[in-house]
Amino acid sequence: MKDPREWHAGLKVENTLKALRRNGFDAHYASTKEEAASLILEMVPRDALVGLGGSITLREMDIPRLLAERANEVADHWAARQEGASPMEVLEIRRRHINSDVFITSTNALTERGELVNIDGGGQRVAAMIFGPKKVIVVAGVNKITGDLEEGLWRARNIASPMNAKRLNLRTPCATTGVCSDCSSEDRICNATTIIQRRPRNVDATVIIVGENLGY
Repeated sequence: MKDPREWHAGLKVENTLKALRRNGFDAHYASTKEEAASLILEMVPRDALVGLGGSITLREMDIPRLLAERANEVADHWAARQEGASPMEVLEIRRRHINSDVFITSTNALTERGELVNIDGGGQRVAAMIFGPKKVIVVAGVNKITGDLEEGLWRARNIASPMNAKRLNLRTPCATTGVCSDCSSEDRICNATTIIQRRPRNVDATVIIVGENLGY
């Protein structure tokens, strides 16, 4: 007999994939992050300019290194910042995401109704998910699937955002308490909230669900 927990988790993934497809997305399931990375590389032309959203998920999948090994041109503001790029140089890399051939990112929450929920500090990540790039690839671990929109918004505010604030050593209440207090801190990263209910018009968008816990 199949483990009931495995059975129930499988139903959640199946429901989410069906909802994504009804909402116009190309949707896939990969059982491991390695399988998902291979699928992503199949979708990215070797001569493509690839924009990478700020995403722990992509780092855990080793996507930046895999793209670099193929000699793809990669607009990766995280790597540039670590290499000592100035704030203006980092901003210019972020702007390139909008005009990239392929933009790869994760999502803060993915509902079983096929909705993508995200909160951003600067806005370039959520902007590029909606308009600009020739192709958008969103990859999410099963830990990011929520039952509905309300739960998805709660997850983005109270799980993803506090963890990202902590990772960035920001001076926000959530970096101390672990929960959103709708603060007015100068370091606040909850400045733009987007809900993608259906595939945006004129966007070639793919969502890949990975059968592992990835990212925040």
